[in-house]
Amino acid sequence: MKSIWDVIKGPVITEKALTMKYEPESMGRTGNDRQMLTLKVHRNATNPEIKRAVEKILGVKVDNVRVANYHGKMKRIQSRREMGRRSDWKKAFVTLKAGEKPIMYEDAI
Repeated sequence: MKSIWDVIKGPVITEKALTMKYEPESMGRTGNDRQMLTLKVHRNATNPEIKRAVEKILGVKVDNVRVANYHGKMKRIQSRREMGRRSDWKKAFVTLKAGEKPIMYEDAI
């Protein structure tokens, strides 16, 4: 990647992602007070690049990075009787080190 700003595309804001962020013990992570962020990242980004970008942009220490690749869905185009395809994308689950300050997405980016 050219820049750390090219790596992170934005947060994934779903009910499950917010639960993992604010209540990690409810997701089966007992005895763990570490915050987990869920981010949409560039398809070619690697784990070390994601870790470096999060640490520089958000100013926190990262403990672990896991990624999941998603294939784009087939969607029907409304105006024609054809099928189109959404782009493939990658989701990163970033675990912060214990004791790190809570991250508010609105304040960070």
